[in-house]
Amino acid sequence: MDNIYNSVIEALIFASDDPITQSEIINAIKAIDGLDIDITAEDVEIAVDELNANYISFGSAFIILKIAHGYIHATKQDHAKYVGYLSSEKTKRRLSPAALETLAIVAYKQPLTKPELEHIRGVNSDYTLNTLLEKNLVTISGRAETVGRPLLYVTTDEFLKYFGLREVSDLPKPREIEEIMKDEDFLEQKRRIMMAGVEEKAEEEELQSELEQNNEMELESDLENENSSE
Repeated sequence: MDNIYNSVIEALIFASDDPITQSEIINAIKAIDGLDIDITAEDVEIAVDELNANYISFGSAFIILKIAHGYIHATKQDHAKYVGYLSSEKTKRRLSPAALETLAIVAYKQPLTKPELEHIRGVNSDYTLNTLLEKNLVTISGRAETVGRPLLYVTTDEFLKYFGLREVSDLPKPREIEEIMKDEDFLEQKRRIMMAGVEEKAEEEELQSELEQNNEMELESDLENENSSE
């Protein structure tokens, strides 16, 4: 493969908002330069490895991650704290502790049904499942061959992208989770998530209170108008 395609592959990955697959890269190159261009999936993988090696040697702030069955540019893990401080998570992307718990169960037990999920959690999971479906982190893969043919739930490529994984098999093993939970960075992130949840709940309660006050004021206004008309 011509070395010029290293920069072409870099450009395609850089220009893609979502992880771009090897086949998409190959199709883009052949669409422009012809179907007879000799480039394979292995060539793309080698090119990405070479690009990452160059980034490391130059001390670049970013690398190419291999996630969700494709490639995407991202800042180095060393800079995560600084980038995270600058750009906080949007509310629509934030997951509640209940949603994270549900998502973890689906990820490790998939495919599984809602009754199986609720048996593990011990609570009704309608709301959290709907939330994960709306965010495209979970999807329906079919029906179980059991009584009632309940729906089966699995994680999506969006889930892989959200957590920076290439395959579901890249999820940490149970023994690794125990080590992660003792890590200082994890404890700090957990504290931030809990604080964000408290703040979000407080905002919801404040909004609910304002709505109730507005309803009371409107009711009082309606009563005054009725009395004045009489």
